[in-house]
Amino acid sequence: MSGLQCLAAENIWFDKHRYDEAEKRFYEGANGLTAQQQQSSSQGGDQELVSRMKSLELENQSLHKVVEEMRAALQKLESRVTELEKSPAPAAVSCAKAAPAKQVKVTNGDDADDDDIDLFGSDEEAERIKQERLEAYAAKKAKKPTVIAKSSILLDVKPWDDETDMAKLEECVRSVQMDGLLWGASKLVPVGYGIKKLQINCVVEDDKVGTDILEEEITKFEDYVQSVDVAAFNKI
Repeated sequence: MSGLQCLAAENIWFDKHRYDEAEKRFYEGANGLTAQQQQSSSQGGDQELVSRMKSLELENQSLHKVVEEMRAALQKLESRVTELEKSPAPAAVSCAKAAPAKQVKVTNGDDADDDDIDLFGSDEEAERIKQERLEAYAAKKAKKPTVIAKSSILLDVKPWDDETDMAKLEECVRSVQMDGLLWGASKLVPVGYGIKKLQINCVVEDDKVGTDILEEEITKFEDYVQSVDVAAFNKI
């Protein structure tokens, strides 16, 4: 058998690429993609890539500009530091220009006059000033008038009966006199059954006169006074 005959007998698929292309188109059509759509999508992707590259280039240029500015500022700073290191500090200059210290002359102890040194003069002066201030304060306090505590007392003086002479009773009450006692207004107040009591006001100094002393002195007039009561007591 010749070679052509053998080749004709073989089962070879010479048009396979055509079928593969047809199958590819079938599946692309089933998925909704056409050649034009693929081409447009690829073109859109290319445009997006180009725009992004342009934006990156612009950003890179701005970054280069910022880096150059920072480099220039750093160079200025380095030059400034170098100048400061070379120039002397102001503190050193001021110290160099400072006035020299005064020389203290030390003299021999035999030449000094011990009589002119007052070791206790300052303490005596302070004590004298303190004593003067204390005396001035005491004098000022003595001149200040002291506040006298006073009270206003309202007394009820009751007679024995309606036949008691109330005018004589009031006269007896007012006859009680002592230092720090000042009698005031009075009136007769009805009690009942024709009996009236004497209601009399007085002002007393608390340090000199008390209610107990007043009651004791008034009740000594036994012929007219039955009892004495404190109706009101107010501080002035």
